Amino acid sequence: MILINGELKSTLAITDRGLHYGDGLFETIEVVLGRPVFLRQHLARLKTGCQTLKIPYPDETLLLDELKQVSTGCKQGVIKLMLTRGSGGRGYRQPEMLKPTRIIALHPYPDYPENFKTQGIQARFCTSRLGLNPLLAGIKHNNRLEQVLARAEWQDEFQEGLMLNLHEHVIEGTMSNLFIVKEQIIYTPEISVSGIKGVMRQIIIRIAEQNNIPIQEALLTKDLVLQADELFVSNSVIGIWPIRLLANKSYPVGKLTQKIMALIKGYKAKDSAYDIT
Repeated sequence: MILINGELKSTLAITDRGLHYGDGLFETIEVVLGRPVFLRQHLARLKTGCQTLKIPYPDETLLLDELKQVSTGCKQGVIKLMLTRGSGGRGYRQPEMLKPTRIIALHPYPDYPENFKTQGIQARFCTSRLGLNPLLAGIKHNNRLEQVLARAEWQDEFQEGLMLNLHEHVIEGTMSNLFIVKEQIIYTPEISVSGIKGVMRQIIIRIAEQNNIPIQEALLTKDLVLQADELFVSNSVIGIWPIRLLANKSYPVGKLTQKIMALIKGYKAKDSAYDIT
């Protein structure tokens, strides 16, 4: 099911700036039993992105109604919510009168094996590098060619690739945020000049702080990552995947990783903000 500006259709104006320039934002939201999970957090990040890109944030009542239309009756799936600046003429200058485009599409839930959560995944370091842009760091804008090129580096052997930026700091996975555990302290890469502040990343930071688990944002080199006691990646669809193998080095599904996974499960069960069912 796809809604474009509230209408059930699957065609987009050829003049849309999302197509021409990637001029927009998106959120990827898990749906369970007809309810978009962590919707409040996703909409908060979308609003932040709108403020950064100076795209008018949609009327939230309208947006919630459209999300309800798409998610109702879905046992488990994934919503991709996209917002572009709308249509405009040739050239970078934006129209004086903006009419953003809302695209809400429901997709099947990915058929990931359960052992990715219980036993961990195999990961690699990507050769493609993330650029440096403090203005855009953190938000989930539509320009994702760096991730597209990085993901093209492998086929089936690995489940995720870790990306460094031009300063050679490890920033994130192609579709996830990274966490490492060293001496009972959790570290996650600083997102100030590169990368996305994932919704699940923010939840993990909050959960750790609420449960007195030491957690820090830091500049992580490849060597520091490889010296970790535990590794895991996260996003709002997969939750957490422990990393069991990286650069031919094995890692356990450690106790702190398991604790965070259990805490997220409980946090998710209590999440009822924007319950639109």
